[in-house]
Amino acid sequence: MAVAEIDARPLLEVRGLRMHFPVTEGIVINRKVGDVKAVDGIDFTVGRGETLGLVGESGCGKTTTGRCILRLEKPTAGEILYDGVDIAKMEGKVLLALRRRIQVIFQDPYSSLNPRMKVGEIIAEPIRVHGIERDAARRITRVRELLSVCGLDPKFADRYPHEMSGGQRQRVGIARALALEPEFIVCDEAVSALDVSIQAQVINLLEDLRGRFGLTYLFIAHDLSVVRHLCQRVAVMYLGRVVELADCDELFDNPLHPYTQALLAAVPVPDPSVEAERAFRPVRGEIPSPINPPSGCIFHPRCPIAVEKCKQLRPELRELRPGHWVACSEVRL
Repeated sequence: MAVAEIDARPLLEVRGLRMHFPVTEGIVINRKVGDVKAVDGIDFTVGRGETLGLVGESGCGKTTTGRCILRLEKPTAGEILYDGVDIAKMEGKVLLALRRRIQVIFQDPYSSLNPRMKVGEIIAEPIRVHGIERDAARRITRVRELLSVCGLDPKFADRYPHEMSGGQRQRVGIARALALEPEFIVCDEAVSALDVSIQAQVINLLEDLRGRFGLTYLFIAHDLSVVRHLCQRVAVMYLGRVVELADCDELFDNPLHPYTQALLAAVPVPDPSVEAERAFRPVRGEIPSPINPPSGCIFHPRCPIAVEKCKQLRPELRELRPGHWVACSEVRL
């Protein structure tokens, strides 16, 4: 197949996405007392053939964003335009047909595979469910092809997940995601549960598959070194909001938002002598509760450059450099 080229036209466009989970109290009568604002109005696009990294601390809303795109959660508000059609409003057979085009690689290769099914059955199941190949012999042939493409011996089709290592299980998860020949794959912390040496192998596999099959990725992660190796653009999330969005090299070389600067400053340097002399100032305070986020700029209680107006005005993403968007009213070039 032809090598993928990044297309400027967005395959996925997210507009004003919100996902609020109700908080209730009471045993007999559940009374709503608030909302967990897991995702609170975000905007971004993903071009065809592109890998967009979505990074941030645990609990910032990365995985919830991915689940909304997969329609494992129905968004509270906003639009998710996939190839021009709003996923957020899809139901029934229309949504089922879309699932062939969008797949997911889960974080934990130990819990995302059914321990009672053989590897061949796990990979063949989506092919059977969607009626792509009704002939059992041809399904087996397709499963063996997918295992080979993902760097596994086709004989592994007769093994159970517990007979495989973590890296091998994750390759099975990748093979299952490829079974329906999707265009778009959400990688939800796809390498974070693996050893470092295995991470590199799986990252290289994902990049090879992107070029071979023309795939588009949303790569959710908290390991910035992995993101820099794999992604073309990066969106940084904090407490349900995107605070910075830029090309990968531009974001790593010239971070503009104070939160992004703090994230990058926390990455350790491999040279012990350099690391010992480096002046590192951790972000003050604790992450606010998503049930009651701060008014104005959500980062202002912990921000070193915050001023009085940051407490009242909620900054929107603005383009300070070509393709470099920042949600901060105090950043100047």
